[in-house]
Amino acid sequence: MIPHFLVTHSGGFHADELLSSVVLIRLFPQAEIKRSRAPEWITPGADRIIYDVGGAYDAEKRIFDHHQRGAPLRDDGQPYSSFGLIWKHYGRDYLAASNVPEAHIEPIHAAFDASFVLPVDLVDNGALSPSGPLGNLTLPSLLETLKPDFDNADPDAEITAFHAALAVARTFVEGAIARSAAKLRAEAMVRQAIEKTGQGRVLELPMGMPFRPAIVKSGADHLLFVVHPREKDWCLTTIRRGDDGFAVRADLPAAWAGLTDGALEAASGVIGASFCHNGRFVAAAKTREAALAMAELAVAEALPGLENTLDHAIDAHR
Repeated sequence: MIPHFLVTHSGGFHADELLSSVVLIRLFPQAEIKRSRAPEWITPGADRIIYDVGGAYDAEKRIFDHHQRGAPLRDDGQPYSSFGLIWKHYGRDYLAASNVPEAHIEPIHAAFDASFVLPVDLVDNGALSPSGPLGNLTLPSLLETLKPDFDNADPDAEITAFHAALAVARTFVEGAIARSAAKLRAEAMVRQAIEKTGQGRVLELPMGMPFRPAIVKSGADHLLFVVHPREKDWCLTTIRRGDDGFAVRADLPAAWAGLTDGALEAASGVIGASFCHNGRFVAAAKTREAALAMAELAVAEALPGLENTLDHAIDAHR
């Protein structure tokens, strides 16, 4: 039965029921959100889905709480919040309703669960504490800044703030899903480009897009640089070695660092070279031909150093 009510707790709100609400509202736009702790509302019924309240987890009865003894755990023992439970049972339907291609639903569901849902679950359960300079900039922390002040006497303050925070939460969920879907589309295009490139060191793409995941999955360890058009020029960029940090497979030439236009043309010998970042991880050119010429020069300079590094690594293992 299509629910008439989406029931969650009243009082202060947190990321898990806000994000759960985003998913459920997308699937059941006609349902009314009811924020209450009253027994008549948090008791399962055919006309409602209950989440983050009610003291039980029973998918058949459509109640998804995680505060009770014996609360549900993931297969690896990590705790669920209401968001994790709602995503487990309704996430695939949410993706389908968001026009995600059927072939991409499972990988996006899993990726979003691991990168977005699980951290919210852990924070909500106290299993992970955001810390450091960026601790207050996590999504759960930012959503809680939208709560009304403690001395706000407006009787509608809580529900008004909840719906304002809900709109913000929706943008992050939709944005993250759209980004995951785009990455999968990009992977297909990058794989085609890798096949076309063969053993060449420079990968040419038809536009700017996420490229590293497909390069890693394809085992294209020989690639050093990527070239692609932008709105008015062409970009030459490096390839990061890992998901974290800024180390790259090969830097652009040191002689180009921080130069632009005529100075860069003189240093590189390439007419149309227009910019090289001082960090030597990205450069630009006015034409495709200039960008490819810069890339080949960068490869020629980088290869001897890479070969020496490989030789040392081989010697160390003998």
